[in-house]
Amino acid sequence: MPPTIYHNPRCSKSRQTLQLLHEKGIEPEVIEYLKTPPDKVTLKIILEQLGLTPRQLMRTNEQAYKDYGLDDPSLSDDELIDAMIAHPILIERPIVLTEKGAALGRPPETVQKVL
Repeated sequence: MPPTIYHNPRCSKSRQTLQLLHEKGIEPEVIEYLKTPPDKVTLKIILEQLGLTPRQLMRTNEQAYKDYGLDDPSLSDDELIDAMIAHPILIERPIVLTEKGAALGRPPETVQKVL
């Protein structure tokens, strides 16, 4: 299974992480998650592999986070996941998945632990 990167080409950290992979001779499957967001099952698997809660993987500074009241602590994990699927801009990026695990490329060097 080749590594996968959930990528946003407009994000500098995402571009840097993809460049780091290329420099290591790795040609990952690139998923532009804003165009092709993960489904609910996949997002739950990613969260489990990252060891994060849905809120920890959310971009809380995005306008959609505020517009939809996602700072409400009473929202369930499933509700937050549904919001990320409906509004993929809320998903923190980049995410790299390999056979060794998953890592959030913030900073990009953190993905080296799963290469």
